[in-house]
Formats: sequence, C-alpha cells, structure tokens
Amino acid sequence: MADDPDPTQQPPSPAPVDPRLLEILVCPLTKQQLHYDRLRNELVSRAAGLAYPIRDGIPIMLPDEARPLDES
Repeated sequence: MADDPDPTQQPPSPAPVDPRLLEILVCPLTKQQLHYDRLRNELVSRAAGLAYPIRDGIPIMLPDEARPLDES
C-alpha cells in the first residue's frame, strides 16, 4: 500500500531548540536549572522529578504536560 511507512527510513529528527533559550529556561516549579535530554527531546528538572516535552522546537513548560521521571 502507498500509505504504509517505509521500515528502512529513520523517523524525522526533532526540531532543534535554540541554545540561548536553554540557558535562560528554569523549571516553573522549582526555579532550578534544566537539563536538555537530546535523546528524548525534553527538558529535565531533577529537582522536581519532571521532564518537560519539546514539541516542534518549543519547550512546553506546563507541569500538567510534564512526564514524571520515574516513568519510561
């Protein structure tokens, strides 16, 4: 079928995040520095135990959208 994905193709790379933005962003809950996880494309707050997603190069800094770090 024409709509079937090609299993040999890699998924598209996530949109890059501006490094200057990463320098100024902090966790909205703890105000602590965030760690950029390139593999999962998210910003990690170890202090809060949360990982904030990055969608289309835009960090989603809402605690309700964050993933608890104990989840895979």
